[in-house]
Amino acid sequence: MLYQSRPDFDSFWDYAHPDRTEMRFREILLQIPENEPAFLELLTQIARAQGLQHKYDHAHQTLNQVERRLDEAPSRPRIRYLLERGRVFNSCGFPEQARPLFEQALATARQIAEDFYSVDALHMLAIVAPTGQSLALNSQAIRFAERSKNEKARNWLGSLYNNSGWSYHEAGDYTSALEMFRKAETWQRSKGSASEVRVAVWCVARALRSLNRFDEALSSQMELLKEFDAVGKKDGYVYEEIGECLLALDRSDEACPYFSEAYDVLSQDGSLVMNDPQRLARLKALAG
Repeated sequence: MLYQSRPDFDSFWDYAHPDRTEMRFREILLQIPENEPAFLELLTQIARAQGLQHKYDHAHQTLNQVERRLDEAPSRPRIRYLLERGRVFNSCGFPEQARPLFEQALATARQIAEDFYSVDALHMLAIVAPTGQSLALNSQAIRFAERSKNEKARNWLGSLYNNSGWSYHEAGDYTSALEMFRKAETWQRSKGSASEVRVAVWCVARALRSLNRFDEALSSQMELLKEFDAVGKKDGYVYEEIGECLLALDRSDEACPYFSEAYDVLSQDGSLVMNDPQRLARLKALAG
C-alpha cells in the first residue's frame, strides 16, 4: 500500500541505533512514490543515518541522489538536503564546507516559514561557529524557538539550552553555564524522557564541579548512579564525574574504583577511542 500523504517517518528515528534506523527507513522508502516530496526527504534521513554510522561516502552518494532530483524552488526537501549535506561535511571534519550549506538552509526555511528547520539550521550554525559566535547564534535560536507558534520548533528548547550551557562552559563562564543547564533540566523534566532528564542533571552537576562546588556535584552524580543501578545500566560519564569529584575532595583512594568503572565502560566507545585517547589514558592511570 502506497502512502497517500507524507508519512511520519521521523518518528522512527533511533539516534542510538542509526543502523536500525537506516534499515527501517529503507523499508518505508519502498512504500513512497519516487515523485513524492516525502521520497526525497526520507533519502536525506537515510543519509543522516549513514553519517551517524561514519559511512560518510555512502551518505554523500545518497545525498547526490537527492540533489539530482531537486528543482530550484524553495521546499522542505531542499532544506533537509542542505542540512544533511552540511552535517556530513561537519562530521567529516570540514566545518567550513558545512557552514554555507547551513546558511542556505536557514534562508530557505525562513523563506517558506519552516520554523522547525530554521531552528535546526541556527543550531547547526552555532555548532560550526567559534565560541563567541556560537553563543550569539544559540541565543538567536532560543529566542526564535521561544516565540514560535510551531510546537515542533519549541521542542528544540531543551537541546538549545544545553548547547548554550556548553558554549558558556567552554568559554569559562561557569555561572552562566549552570544557569543554562538548570533551564535545560527544568525543560526536560516537563517534556523530556527519563534519559534526557538524566543527561540534564549530569550537566548541572558538571557545572557545579567547575564552580568548585564539589560536594553538591558529587551528591547529584551519586543520585544518578542510583538511578542507573535501578534500571540495570552503567554510564561511564557518571563514574568519571564521581571519580573527579572525589579526587577534588582529596579522596583519591575512594575515587580509584570509579575511575576504573569509567575506563571499562568508556573504552568501549569507538568515538572516544578515536577522538580522545588522552582522556581514556588518564582514566586508566587514575584507576590505579
